[in-house]
Parts: sequence; C-alpha cells; structure tokens
Amino acid sequence: MTLAYWLAERFHFAPRRLVAARALEEQDTARRAQLAAQGISKVDSDLAPARERLLMQPWWLDWTAGLFPVILAVFLLRSFLFEPFKIPSGSMIPTLLVGDLILVNKYHYGVRLPVINKKIIPNNDPKRGDVMVFRFPRDPSIDYIKRVVGLPGDEVSFRNQKLSINGQEVPLEATPAPGFYDEDSLRYFPEFKEKLGDVEHRILVNPQAQRPFGADGAYTFPFRENCRYSAEGVSCKVPEGHYFMMGDNRDNSEDSRYWGFVPDENIVGRAFFVWMNFGNPKRIGSFH
Repeated sequence: MTLAYWLAERFHFAPRRLVAARALEEQDTARRAQLAAQGISKVDSDLAPARERLLMQPWWLDWTAGLFPVILAVFLLRSFLFEPFKIPSGSMIPTLLVGDLILVNKYHYGVRLPVINKKIIPNNDPKRGDVMVFRFPRDPSIDYIKRVVGLPGDEVSFRNQKLSINGQEVPLEATPAPGFYDEDSLRYFPEFKEKLGDVEHRILVNPQAQRPFGADGAYTFPFRENCRYSAEGVSCKVPEGHYFMMGDNRDNSEDSRYWGFVPDENIVGRAFFVWMNFGNPKRIGSFH
C-alpha cells in the first residue's frame, strides 16, 4: 500500500504540484513585466510562501508514501543483514538466558531470498560450536536456536550424558564451584566448559540427574534410520545437507536428539550478540 502511494506521489502528485508552482512563477513574472511596462519597477510581493504551500506534501501522503522508504529499509535489513530474536526458553542456558534479545547475522551463511529461504549467494558454512537460528523442522513457522554439534557426515553420539563426535569424546572441564546459579529456581547447577571446533563455551549437565533415554522419547523424522537409540542415549549419522543441533542446557533441551536433523534450507542465521535484556542489562554484549 505504501509503495502504491509512493509511486503515485513520485509520478503524479509531486509533478502536479511542481507544475502548479511553475504556473504561479510564470504568472508572477508576467505580472511584473506588465507593471514594468507601465513604469512600475518596484512590486511589493513575496512569492516564496505561496510557492511553498503549493509544493507542500499533504499530510495523508506524508503518512503513506513517506513511510515506504522506512519500511523498505527495515525489510532489506531484516531479510538480508540482521534480525532480532527473543530467547523464549532455557535450552541455551548458560550461554543465553530467557529474555535475552539477540541479533542474528543473516548473511553469514549466505544470502537467501525472503519467504522461500532459497540461498542465492553462498558464504560461510556452519561450523561446530556456532549458535544458529533455524526454522524448526517439525513446524517451519517457528524459529529455534541451538548450537551446531554435528556437521554433514559426522557420527554424533550422546550416551550417558557424554558427547562424542566421530568416535572422539568431547572433553569437559568443570568450572569452579558452586557452578551456575539459576535466579528463577534459586539453585546452583553443575557447569562445564566444552570445546567444539574452535569455540569454547559453557554447558549445564548434571551427571547425577541422568534420565532414561530411548526411542519412545523421539519423534518420527526424516533420516531417523540414521539414529540408534538405547537407554544410555542416542548415536546418529548426520546426512548430507543437514546438521545436528543441541542446546547448552543438555538436561533440559529438546533438540536433534528428539526431533532429528536441521536441513540447510531451514537455516536463518548465526546468533552473535545480546543487544538487550530488560531484566538484566549487564547481559548486553557478545556471548562468543
């Protein structure tokens, strides 16, 4: 709608106002020439206010056509550069907390067309350890955020709360006691440092609170035959063009262990910055 008004203003209303202003100037010039012929050289008239009134954009065009450049800039910014998201759950604690308002770099993994999300310009490939926003495979209308754990071709195993990639167990380093303090539950949780690729980050995992795992707790999803479930956990072979995602709050995250792999076409962008948390402004800054 604003585009239609902007085009009408550009090619119809504005030219008409300009024609009217020029006609006024021509009338004033003709009048001055006529008075000069009569020997009157000084004319007490100021054409500027009348010309400004003719050229002035009506209020209803200012609130329609005037909004189009702003809406276009926001659309381009959110579609191709950066987009804000709000963290709704605790699956990424302690890296991201509930209420964090984050920025997502939408061109880091390549430029994609809006709506259809088709990649038209490739850029970086996802790496282990990246915090990624993606469209939830079970419902693409919902955006999820998790950490990239498995790349295409990887064998990812999470058994007895220990993560292994391609047969190599990912080492954990305990942080100093008492651990991570959760202000909502007023409790401390065991916290560890984990390194995936070049990214070192913190996770929450409680070896004493291990819960039984099994195929009954997982959904049906594409390439489910690539996964093997047992009471100890799950092992999955990541198919080509897909990624295995996990939350940093390992005991409280419904992720690829339950609903499967994230296809490349579902990628939205790479999360990199907390720009606001109204309950805790100290959260503002990069979390890498």
